[in-house]
Amino acid sequence: MDNNLALVYLSVLVGLLAFASVSILRQVLKTRRVESSLSRLRNKLTKDKGTAQEYYELGSIYSEKKVYTQAIPLFQKALKAAEEEGEDNTAPIFNALGYAYFAQDQYDLAIRQYKEALKIKPDYVVAWNNLGHSYERKKLNSQALQAYEEALKFAPNNATAKRRAESLRRLVSA
Repeated sequence: MDNNLALVYLSVLVGLLAFASVSILRQVLKTRRVESSLSRLRNKLTKDKGTAQEYYELGSIYSEKKVYTQAIPLFQKALKAAEEEGEDNTAPIFNALGYAYFAQDQYDLAIRQYKEALKIKPDYVVAWNNLGHSYERKKLNSQALQAYEEALKFAPNNATAKRRAESLRRLVSA
């Protein structure tokens, strides 16, 4: 009986260790991939002029690392490069730029960027959610509610917009 208990205990322990090892390995590989991209893009963009995609990727990496002061100029360069390249789908770049401003509590600038993204792609649900969140932070509840309702027009099952819109309806109607 004691042997079986010890065997079960060891099996559970080995299973937990295997799970932890796999999780750590995945995180290490992801970090190496991100750091490799960061290094490659930084080296390329210091030597040569980059494409809109390259500036956007590097800005996104800095944004993931929460280094927004370095991400913002890269997103701006991505917009300029996209304009020079004649690329018309810059909505994700405007959205990312808005997010970087939002993260620095610069809500007016964030709102402006989200609106630019929505001019280009009116059904961009993530930008509608972000716009609503920015309005909420500025205590502009009726505008926030409108933004979330727009998001729900394009994605009726959007959990974030549903939850926030319900909460804001109670606030606005009270």
